Amino acid sequence: MPSFDVLTVLPGLFSGFLTEGVIGRAIKSGKVSVKIHNLRDFTTDKHRVVDDVPYGGGPGMVLKPEPIFRAFDHICEERGKKPHVILTEPWGETFTQEKAVELSKKENILIICGRYEGVDERVKAIVDEEISIGNYVLTGGELPGMVIMDAVIRLMPGVLGCRDSLEADSFSDRGLMGYPNYTRPAEYRGMKVPKVLLSGHHKKIELWRKEKSIERTYLKNSELIKKLLKEKRFSKEEERIVREVIRKFSDKVKRTNDGNRSV
Repeated sequence: MPSFDVLTVLPGLFSGFLTEGVIGRAIKSGKVSVKIHNLRDFTTDKHRVVDDVPYGGGPGMVLKPEPIFRAFDHICEERGKKPHVILTEPWGETFTQEKAVELSKKENILIICGRYEGVDERVKAIVDEEISIGNYVLTGGELPGMVIMDAVIRLMPGVLGCRDSLEADSFSDRGLMGYPNYTRPAEYRGMKVPKVLLSGHHKKIELWRKEKSIERTYLKNSELIKKLLKEKRFSKEEERIVREVIRKFSDKVKRTNDGNRSV
């Protein structure tokens, strides 16, 4: 069974995440194992101190190496092998769907949740990769840890009831954004569902969805579309759609880019 171990100073933050929704069901049904470890359990002083002031001075506190290494040794012994170790860091590699797919193939993953001003640099000796979920700073690495687990666990066999949901995910198909979705009623407050989706014509619906996916992606990330086109990553049908989308929206994309450069 695939497993996650999470090392944190705030284990209570994970209680709802691990018991609700898709993740809760995956754990309950035994499709994945998740164990939360309180870093304070691996201290040796009566006050259970996990942080200290940085050498050389400066603001904030730094997570001490000793409890982290003790926890790591304990988890390795418990699992019978060294897990793949992730440290959540604001300056780490930005998390992507591609990375989620890569991690979903790992048997054991340990997530060390950074906090305060980070961890003692010597902890990096046991870390396989540092991951960030975006270019901003949070109060700790617990939320990024949940984001990583959510994205990875849902990719594991049997976790999602409908495998087609994975195939249709935004960004899963060459990085293209998802197409618009609608449900009943067919009209609401004057806003109507596109006629093609009511037609029952599956080929036309498929083409419309491809067009909207490519259109959305081009308007948000025109360079990705150009890159995929250059690499010949589109079918002939898709290439026709791409060139039509570029023809229709190139002026709009240019104005947007020029506006961003002028700021």
